[in-house]
Amino acid sequence: MATQTVLGTEVVVSASRVKENILKSPVAVEKLDIRAIKETAAPSFYDALENVKGVQMTTSSLTFKVPNTRGFNIPNNFRFMQLVDGVDMQAATLGVPLGNAIGPTELDIQSVEITPGAASALYGMNAINGMANMITKSPFQHQGLSIYNRTALNHIDGRDYPVSNISEFALRYAKAFNNKVAFKVNASYMTGTDWQSNTITNQNPNSLNTANPAYPELDGNNNPAYDAWNRYGDENNNAVTISGVNYNGGSKTFILRRTGYWEKDLVNPKVDNLKFDAGVHYRINDNAEISYDFRYGKMDGVFQRGNKIQLDNVTVKNHKLELKGSNYFVRAYVSVENTGDSYNLKPLTDNLQLTHLSNSAWGTRFKTKLQTDLNNGIDLAAAMKNARAAADAGRAEPGTDAFKRLKDTIIRINNWDHRNAGITGAPATGGAWLLQKSRMYHTDAQYDFENRIKFFQLLVGADVRIYEVIPDGNNFVDFSRPLGERNIPDKEGSFGKNVYYKKIGGFAQASKTLFEEKLKIVSSLRVDYNPEFFSKTQSTGCNGVYCK
Repeated sequence: MATQTVLGTEVVVSASRVKENILKSPVAVEKLDIRAIKETAAPSFYDALENVKGVQMTTSSLTFKVPNTRGFNIPNNFRFMQLVDGVDMQAATLGVPLGNAIGPTELDIQSVEITPGAASALYGMNAINGMANMITKSPFQHQGLSIYNRTALNHIDGRDYPVSNISEFALRYAKAFNNKVAFKVNASYMTGTDWQSNTITNQNPNSLNTANPAYPELDGNNNPAYDAWNRYGDENNNAVTISGVNYNGGSKTFILRRTGYWEKDLVNPKVDNLKFDAGVHYRINDNAEISYDFRYGKMDGVFQRGNKIQLDNVTVKNHKLELKGSNYFVRAYVSVENTGDSYNLKPLTDNLQLTHLSNSAWGTRFKTKLQTDLNNGIDLAAAMKNARAAADAGRAEPGTDAFKRLKDTIIRINNWDHRNAGITGAPATGGAWLLQKSRMYHTDAQYDFENRIKFFQLLVGADVRIYEVIPDGNNFVDFSRPLGERNIPDKEGSFGKNVYYKKIGGFAQASKTLFEEKLKIVSSLRVDYNPEFFSKTQSTGCNGVYCK
């Protein structure tokens, strides 16, 4: 047997939007093909991207992983484009690519191509950081039935949660008839118990001016300004200052923070991810094929934006119609997003507390008990603990039926601002529901002049995208409505008129090989036109203290 090495025979399509040898690509492209995916030791092909050169993976949740290249990493990396057969996987109003939570199953993945640098010249402004292009298997070339079932254990230390099972089942079936018509069906379902954030470190130690630095005896958890990493409701907006406390022969001032609620009491660690897609392909002739594909994904999980968000029953649907030939394609798709029963942890905890007492009333209770204990000779640290218990008396405590009922009520109310509670048409308490719905309509086309131009190769393309934003009264507000009604639904449940944002773009790419294909010159030009960034319905960015 003789050893033979074959280098650079792989073909990629992402770098220049046409098939080319990976060594002739004008930019670096990292590729995972079927063989590499089968041989990877990662739990899934998507996890395997973390081992690709130049790729960093942020794992926000068991179902929510965010790849990133070229710096600028954030938990919801909207600068890194993720495509599945040309369809953008970004959820429009969430502003985050949901990646493989709604993408293909491992049984249907043909290859993954990673462009670690900017790809915006050919793919638009969302590809500033890079791009992942996931290409699925053709039902003509890959037929038959495939099934897998995976199981694993996590939380094996039993520290934050008992040992739990992770299970994933997937199947793929494809069939072709007379090499003319073919279809494929994919489905998968994953369940598991997510990792839980439970860091109790104080991010507001009493050496800071915001945390009673004049009282060193209030160290550690005794500090009434204690602000834990993974506790909500003890942030700056819930700081209370009490003055006029008689202590050590003088009038003293203390900075307090509401007690808040631990994240583990607010988030459901049980998650699941359901994916389904089906496609029908018809070969018009040897060089032309038309296809229709439907994709549906439902997911739970947690991700960090301005605040932490519990994703619950988030769904995204894609419908795609495509005509492609040997040197062209025309594609149109619509993506429909619904955040389902998701909710924002920050307004949830604030409204849990405000339903009990306002910040000022809570501070008054605290001060009264504190002064009583100090007058009775109780030391400051113990008096602070007793005062907090007195101020919290009667609030909904985790693990009780009252807490569950109140939490379930708040996460089904879409008015985050408790200040509007009780006004005409508004609920009795503020809410935390992340109710976001949108539709994205996209059409793009590409034509490769191939041998029609002898002196050089020319590739041209264009795309049109329309975002249909549905106001929700929190993130997206219809400013044409009266101020007090913007986050209150009308009789039809609407928060205002839908608004359409349009984007038009086009590109041209010319390339020329010289010196017997030893030198390749590539030049790309892209123009994008956004008629409007703002209109009567705008993203508010931050609604008071609730940054979104």
